[in-house]
Amino acid sequence: MSPKQLRIAQISDLHVKPRARLAYGRVDTAKALERCVTTLNEFQPKPDFVVISGDLADAPVVEEYEHLCELLAPLEIPFAAIPGNHDSREMMRAAFPKAPYASPSGALNQKVEIDAIDLLLLDSHVPGAPHGELDASTLQWLDATLSASVDRPALLFLHHPPFVAGIWHMDRQNLRNAHELAAIVCRHPRVQLVASGHVHRAVLTTFAGRPCTICPAPNHAVDLDLDHLREPAFRVEPPAFHLHTWFTGEEFGALVTHHVPIDEFDGPHPFFGPHGKLL
Repeated sequence: MSPKQLRIAQISDLHVKPRARLAYGRVDTAKALERCVTTLNEFQPKPDFVVISGDLADAPVVEEYEHLCELLAPLEIPFAAIPGNHDSREMMRAAFPKAPYASPSGALNQKVEIDAIDLLLLDSHVPGAPHGELDASTLQWLDATLSASVDRPALLFLHHPPFVAGIWHMDRQNLRNAHELAAIVCRHPRVQLVASGHVHRAVLTTFAGRPCTICPAPNHAVDLDLDHLREPAFRVEPPAFHLHTWFTGEEFGALVTHHVPIDEFDGPHPFFGPHGKLL
């Protein structure tokens, strides 16, 4: 019998502006999110859950979150969101009042149970700063939550990457206390993934011995400047999201992450003709 599959879509860095406003004067982030929602709704088989890993708004102002909620309303899949450096905790609480926040104030940490796995959403937002940090209460909550079970796989999500990606101006804004997160991850073997956003590019590495990813954005990409050749800049590249698929039925399970382009593309076309011969 084939193992059961649990599919967690991750989208990130939406940067929704007020209605009819473009990001940086040229990127229609609202239209980009509309395309992303359509792709998620039409994807087969449909994901079980969507995690939005920060920078939902851009300024942030209340009007942006109102616009955001309108854009997310057609999404047919349950979702949860954590803030990025462009967000406001208070405005997010008001926009998503039914979210399972671990605390009535402060960081917007959340635990979401999807069948056999736990999704742990960590708030790395530092008010008024571009970099990230997990405060003491978040680290304590994470350690205690992971300690509550040993046999449920856990996927961790946060906005700021806990590693250096090589893009100079983004690396100055990553997670400042990644070593404290690493110590907790090392203590808990059930952590199977650490997934982040912030950089607007698909990146893969390991962190504390576990797979660690950065999710691409549905709108624009940070320029892949690996040698400080240019000032901070962006490019309009093919948008995408990540689909994290957990396969159950093995001794513990296995995780596979797919990079899913957002748009309509030619195909699918068959490899083989009606008589089974390669075309």
